[in-house]
Amino acid sequence: MATALKIIGAIVVCLVVVIGLGITIVPRFLDRLYYEGPDSDHYDGQRFFNPDGDGDTFRIAPAGGSRAGFFWRQLTGRDGRPAWPDTVAVTPDRPPARVEGEAMRVTWVGHATVLIQTAGLNILTDPVWSERAGPLGFGPKRVAEPGIRFEDLPRIDLVLVSHNHYDHLDQATLRRLWERDRPQIVTSLGNDSVIGQVGAKATALDWGQAATLDATGLKVTPVAPRCGESPWCPGDRAQVIVTRNHHWGSRWFTDRNRALWSSFVIRLPGDGGNIFFAGDTGFGDGNWPREAAAYGPIRFAMIPIGAFRFVPGQMSSGSHVGPAEAALIHQRLGAARSMAIHWGTFRLSYEGYDTPPRMLAEAMRCTGGTGFTAQGLGRPFEVPPYTAPASHAPLTRDAMLRCMDTPAVKALP
Repeated sequence: MATALKIIGAIVVCLVVVIGLGITIVPRFLDRLYYEGPDSDHYDGQRFFNPDGDGDTFRIAPAGGSRAGFFWRQLTGRDGRPAWPDTVAVTPDRPPARVEGEAMRVTWVGHATVLIQTAGLNILTDPVWSERAGPLGFGPKRVAEPGIRFEDLPRIDLVLVSHNHYDHLDQATLRRLWERDRPQIVTSLGNDSVIGQVGAKATALDWGQAATLDATGLKVTPVAPRCGESPWCPGDRAQVIVTRNHHWGSRWFTDRNRALWSSFVIRLPGDGGNIFFAGDTGFGDGNWPREAAAYGPIRFAMIPIGAFRFVPGQMSSGSHVGPAEAALIHQRLGAARSMAIHWGTFRLSYEGYDTPPRMLAEAMRCTGGTGFTAQGLGRPFEVPPYTAPASHAPLTRDAMLRCMDTPAVKALP
């Protein structure tokens, strides 16, 4: 009896020690300090924040409810979501090694992963080739294979990583790219720490900072001018400017906003127009697209349209724009050509599979503009040289939502 009590006592002591260690160690492990630096208008010395307000990014749905309840309903499928296909047929592209000069060839790989080939450069955004978007092999599973097989990728020169969510920062893919190509990687503050965990090196910048790619690599540089009155120096190939958007970051629940989120402007020598990658974003104050456009005319933009609906009829969430707001972003950017991303690959919310592109067509009708469409996975297309889009009266968000309040839009799941 005494022996049994000693064993039980030892077990209890061990449990107390394990629980105590867990309480003290695990939160610190999960709450990584990815970045330390001076305070700013979007960093308080501990965590980043949206200067236009963070209240909307803390809410999953306007109807409220607990975050744990949301994830449980999503995990069990007990949320009334419309059916999605189990698989989507994709014929992968086999891109050329390079596209020279002012020609621009673009292929949507899936979600926010896009290959842009122009000026002899191969550029990838938020590369994800993994089967699931989540930690430890969990998370949403692909319904569509990548639009380019990894082994068919040309040598990659430049990679943009917008933030540290698993569906955008995929360590397994970044490791493969780094080991194969040693690309230049540009991200926003703190995410270089996460990328570095797999041995890859990244240049991390704050909003408004820039790095220039030349024959020797990537250098942090002024936005302009670079040489004399010119933004370009001999040998410069591209300049990446990290720009504001409206989102949040986390790899675990407890490390929220320890690293920054961003969009990007890519400037190329010549007068062919810029490239814009919105990353993952909500609408926020709606001013950040104009801030990106101030760096020069935008020839091609990549704008998210999916993962916006968490209750019936919802048109956007604080963290994700829907097609209505995406069309406003296209208009405020003044982009000549935009492509819809962040839909149809991983199921992250409740809208129907093809609701985002169908709704986008209605939103573009409301703006009266052109040039913003959804493209098929693995179907490359050519982006023509920049020409200024036709001018249309700018819409407010409220006016857009009134225009979208139609039976056709309401019928979309």
